[in-house]
Amino acid sequence: MAKETVAVLGTGTIGAPMARNLLKAGFDVRVWNRTREKAEALAGDGATVAGTPAEAVAGAGIVLTALSDGDAVEETMEEDGALAAIDGDAVWIQSSTVGVEAAERFAELAREQGVGYVDAPVLGTKQPAEQGELIVLAAGPERLRGRVEPVFDAVGKKTVWVDEGCGGSRLKLAVNLWLLSITEAAAEAIAFSEALGLDPRLFLGTVEGGPLDMPYLQLKSKAILERKLDASFKLALAAKDARLVLESAAAAGVDLALARAVRERMEHAIELGHGDEDMAATYFASAPVKRPKS
Repeated sequence: MAKETVAVLGTGTIGAPMARNLLKAGFDVRVWNRTREKAEALAGDGATVAGTPAEAVAGAGIVLTALSDGDAVEETMEEDGALAAIDGDAVWIQSSTVGVEAAERFAELAREQGVGYVDAPVLGTKQPAEQGELIVLAAGPERLRGRVEPVFDAVGKKTVWVDEGCGGSRLKLAVNLWLLSITEAAAEAIAFSEALGLDPRLFLGTVEGGPLDMPYLQLKSKAILERKLDASFKLALAAKDARLVLESAAAAGVDLALARAVRERMEHAIELGHGDEDMAATYFASAPVKRPKS
């Protein structure tokens, strides 16, 4: 059976490798990005570069949005005419991290347009995306699963089905709270060690291999210590995700003090000029100030 044409809207850190892995899996892939050069980089891999979102989605069986936030998705799908150009029997896979309110709004837009909708944000950063090892958190009608699962298999190593609402976005926020918190904790533990006059590697070596250790702690700590902070996931986007967690927490009536603190520290590091660096650059919000010797 011939595979469906997939239109990928958004070819940034996650969208571009998703498109490449879809091409490797044999899909006919069209790509669009607001900065056209990012989309054109995929032409050599076999993707068709579209000039507009509407051009990308016209006639495609699957439309996959992998954009930076809810505003970008709304602008692309509504203002730029993508939603109106989608065929009635197509399925919109919404993989951007947009929060619950926006995910529900997009689901309603899809229903009004008569388009199938699957809420499917992904877990993973640049390297897992490149390796086709994302984790897809999916929610959508049972009748659509057979159509979208080949797409998920191409871009991810695991798909977690939640429910027919926007459970994927809800689960993504819960996981993001944990992810953002441990990143901030790692950054502060390193900064605190330095402030105490300790080599942070003593801290890392002490917990290594034990119940207090985790691969992510070692990975992010190494990036901080070596100052290798090329963005696997930008700090500015991590702060956006912290905001989404807090918005959903407020709507659910739960007080997340830790999430508030994480957002504050990340926003401070952004103010210091680290927004385009990896999320581990939140370290700079707590890094000890080097005072001149008297």
